[in-house]
Amino acid sequence: MKKRSSEHEPLLRVFVLDCEALSLAVRGDRKMLAWLDLAARGAAEVVTSPMTLVEAYDGRTTEQRWDWVLSRLKVADVGKEEGRQARRLLADAKLHGHKYAIDAVLAVIARQQRGQVTVFTSDVDDLEKLVPDTIVVKQV
Repeated sequence: MKKRSSEHEPLLRVFVLDCEALSLAVRGDRKMLAWLDLAARGAAEVVTSPMTLVEAYDGRTTEQRWDWVLSRLKVADVGKEEGRQARRLLADAKLHGHKYAIDAVLAVIARQQRGQVTVFTSDVDDLEKLVPDTIVVKQV
């Protein structure tokens, strides 16, 4: 019996960055840069949300630095359906309000990824309520 080629390939590693993780990368944090380096070498994919880009901006970092970091990650498309999914996640977790809104969208993005998904966040408790156990939530 012939094995499918996907059975030979390791699962892609996917890193989903929240605001703090993205901010650390832009500020040159060595650990976050090491994760970005894996993506640059094709060993992982790094994803975030458009809202996270806005939330992480603080005005002290050069445009060139932002461009360099953004060149190493994918910004997920977020539309009406993702908004609905995020709202449902919040309802299921009995959470609401702006404090959890971007986390919920990030959780939707994490759930859409294929492979070994890790969310890098400063809000471990919140994200763990919004993603299944198959997604690793790591403190930054």
